[in-house]
Amino acid sequence: QVQLVESGGGLVQAGCSLRLSCAASGRTFSTYGMGWFRQAPGKERKFVAAISWSGANTKYADSVKGRFTISRDNAKNTVYLQINSLKPEDTAIYYCATDRVFYREPEVAITLWEYDYWGQGTQVTVST
Repeated sequence: QVQLVESGGGLVQAGCSLRLSCAASGRTFSTYGMGWFRQAPGKERKFVAAISWSGANTKYADSVKGRFTISRDNAKNTVYLQINSLKPEDTAIYYCATDRVFYREPEVAITLWEYDYWGQGTQVTVST
């Protein structure tokens, strides 16, 4: 059984930074790409960032480029999302997910249906 557990969310002021973590178990973590998505209240879940199984390739949504950085530590079965210069519009529940396809590279999965397992999410709230 694959389990993904996100952590690191919270209530922060605009301009601050957060580092989200997603700990994975139940699958050979190092062979699958990972992604982060977010869902704001009343809105659809949207792609934020993704990283290939090796960590060599990443992709970001245009709205977060330059502020968000995705990384992974295969030895710790963990993927991270560093979020800098937080804005109120970043307020959302952030979810990590695993790619359905193993060893996908150099492309990374960026659509919801390319991911099969999801965490429970971690809330990020940015105040002005």
